[in-house]
Amino acid sequence: MNQFFGHVDTVTHRYANLHAPPISYNHFTTTTTSSSSSPSSDMEASIAAVERILNYSFRNKRLLEEALTHSSYSDSTSYQRLEFVGDAALGLALTNHVFLAYPELDPGLLSLIRAANISTEKLARVAIKHRLFQFVRHNATSLEDKVREFAKVVSQEDDPVSYGGSMKAPKVLADIVESVAAAVYVDVNFDLSKLWVIIRGLLEPIVTLEDLQQQPQPVTVLFEFCQKQGKHVDIKHWKKGLRNVASVYVDGSFVASGSSEQKDIAKLNAARGALHKLLQSMPVDVNPFGIGGINGSFEIDGAKQKLHELCGKKKWPKPIYELEKDEGRPHEKIFVSSVKIPTVDGALYITGDEKSRVKEAENSAASFMIRALQESGYL
Repeated sequence: MNQFFGHVDTVTHRYANLHAPPISYNHFTTTTTSSSSSPSSDMEASIAAVERILNYSFRNKRLLEEALTHSSYSDSTSYQRLEFVGDAALGLALTNHVFLAYPELDPGLLSLIRAANISTEKLARVAIKHRLFQFVRHNATSLEDKVREFAKVVSQEDDPVSYGGSMKAPKVLADIVESVAAAVYVDVNFDLSKLWVIIRGLLEPIVTLEDLQQQPQPVTVLFEFCQKQGKHVDIKHWKKGLRNVASVYVDGSFVASGSSEQKDIAKLNAARGALHKLLQSMPVDVNPFGIGGINGSFEIDGAKQKLHELCGKKKWPKPIYELEKDEGRPHEKIFVSSVKIPTVDGALYITGDEKSRVKEAENSAASFMIRALQESGYL
C-alpha cells in the first residue's frame, strides 16, 4: 500500500551531490524499551485488548505500553514523546488521504477536512468509542471524572460532532489516540502507508466533505454569511459566575448568545443560535434593549452613569473598571477597559472595544455590560 508516495527520481538526481549520514530506524526505541519487547505483567491484558481493537499485533509491545502510560504514573515513562510523534504522523497520514480522495479540491477545503479528522474533539470521541481510557495506567482520579462526564455527553449525541458539542473534550483522550498511533508508526519502522492501513479503522467514520457541508463550522459560516450580506459581526465574551457567555452582534444589534463552562463552546453555541435566527430571515437591525442612544459601534450614550444607576437599583456594589490595554505612542494611545460587578451569582465581567481615551474605553465596557445584563435576564 505505497500509494501515498510517488517517484522521487528527479529529486534524487537533483540532490545527488548532497550527502547525509544514513539513518537506520532500527535503533529508534523508546526509553522504556529494554532488551525484551515484552510488556510489564500489569499491562499485558490492556495491551492485548488494544491490539484486538487495532487488529494489529505489536512486534515491540513496550511501545504500546508506553502509549498507554499517563504522565501521572511516575513509575514508568509516559506517552508524551509518542504523543509528539503521533500528532505529526496522523496529520501527515490524513493529508495523504484527503489529497488522494479529493483530487479536485482546493487546499483550503482539504485543510478543513484534515483538521476535522484530527481535531481534539474528533480524536476524543474515537477514544470514547473504543473505550481506550480504561486501558491507560495513571494516578490521577480527576481524569476519570472528566472522562466519565464527557462519555455521558457523547452518548447523548444524536449525530457525529465535528466542531465540539455541549462539553469540551478532555485533551487526554485525544493524546491517547495520538500516542497509540505513534506506537504503531514506530513499530512498523516509520512506514506511513502501513500506519494508515492499521489506524484508519480506529478513526472511522472518517469525516468527509459531505459531512462538513451538512455540519459546517458555525463561526466560519456566520462570518461568511454576514460578509456576503455586507454586515459586520462581532462576538463578545463575558463571565457570568463560573460560566462563559458569548454574545453575537450583527451591525450593532444583538442576535444571540450562548454559554458554557468553556469559552470556545460558548462561542460555538452563540454562533449556532445566531445562524438559526439569521437563516430564518429574522430582522437583525432591531434594538432589543429598549435603551436609547446605541450606535453602530455598540455604544450607549452615558453608559457608565446608566450602569451605575442600574447597580443601585439592583443593590449591587458599584462597577469596578480596570484598564486591560494601554498601548501606543502618547498621541496614538489605544485603551481597552473592563468592568466587573460582584453579584450573589458571582462576578459579572466583560471588556469593551479599543478606544483612544480612557473614558471612552470605560463607556464601551459599560455599554457591553448593560447589553449583557439585558440579554441574560438580569434587567
